[in-house]
Amino acid sequence: MIKNIVDVDIGALIMSQESWHDGRFDRLFVAACTPYKKNSYEVDEEGLRNLLRYFLQPKYVEAGIAIIINPEAGEIFYLSRREKLRNVQIAVEECKNKVPLFAGAIDLTTEDTVAVAKDAEDAGVDGIFVIPPLGALDVTTSWNAVKYPEVWIDQVKAIDQVVDMPIICHPTATPNIAYGNGLPLEPTLLMCREIPNIVGWKMTYNWDGWKTIARGLRSLDKHVGILGAPAVYFHEALACGLFDGTVTGSFNYALEPMIDHIVAWRKGDVKKATEIWNSGLSELQEYVYSDFSRLHVRYKITAWLRGLVSHPFMRPPMPRPKKEEAITLRHLMNKTGIPLIEENVFKDLVAKLPS
Repeated sequence: MIKNIVDVDIGALIMSQESWHDGRFDRLFVAACTPYKKNSYEVDEEGLRNLLRYFLQPKYVEAGIAIIINPEAGEIFYLSRREKLRNVQIAVEECKNKVPLFAGAIDLTTEDTVAVAKDAEDAGVDGIFVIPPLGALDVTTSWNAVKYPEVWIDQVKAIDQVVDMPIICHPTATPNIAYGNGLPLEPTLLMCREIPNIVGWKMTYNWDGWKTIARGLRSLDKHVGILGAPAVYFHEALACGLFDGTVTGSFNYALEPMIDHIVAWRKGDVKKATEIWNSGLSELQEYVYSDFSRLHVRYKITAWLRGLVSHPFMRPPMPRPKKEEAITLRHLMNKTGIPLIEENVFKDLVAKLPS
């Protein structure tokens, strides 16, 4: 079970480098989406502040919430360096000394990626969130991460040499039956051993892969947090004790029932946790995660349905939501009792979506 983190001095928590591996970053990290202005793809700075304040309500801070700014779910691949930095600056202003804040670092080259990480450090974040190189992701169907682990390890080492901060990894890799969409066990353990600052590992895996990687992380001689990503597996992971925290975009649409579910497990109230899970939350998560190629599109649709962003569109070349997709998501969210935007607003926009 994850720890109950309350009344912490975030400044002291982050500064104590020698004990970064004591579980202090086993938090409920939100992979925050990036709001755009209405009828625009310009970043909505006030909208971003409002989104972060929503996550930073006292009851969620008490539950252990934390923030990842500029994750993949936040469209980091399609943000300029200036936009990434500005998002970080806003997040620092909103989060500093309240909750841990990590910032995504990725760009076209390793040199540019290191510069993005340095920008974030200078702005005042508490850690860096690393993503495999764009080249590896572009050829994700052919990258042999077991044979050529240096493709990502070398880049993270370059970041670590310049930015000496805690690191959480987003281990997307070649899809396969054993692991789903995550880095296999061998390079995972190699990376954690060769880069001491890694404190958390995002579980971008299918359930079999999650179990394999989680048990591998438990075998290390230091603590690396098992941070859940696909919320569809949270119930099982909590039941098995293979859940230290999260890095998930699903908090963008189902924060309230998900926190209640996790808190119930934390208190050992299995009956209540199961009731929450079976009251529509599991069905919602099953649909959202049923097609990983649409995952971030669905995060944005559902954030809009919550009224947390002004529209459900990601920057091109990311695809537009489908009409049936939006209708299904609204129906499933309604079943959980999650508050949604007015029906007339929904109908007006959905009528313009492709079938």
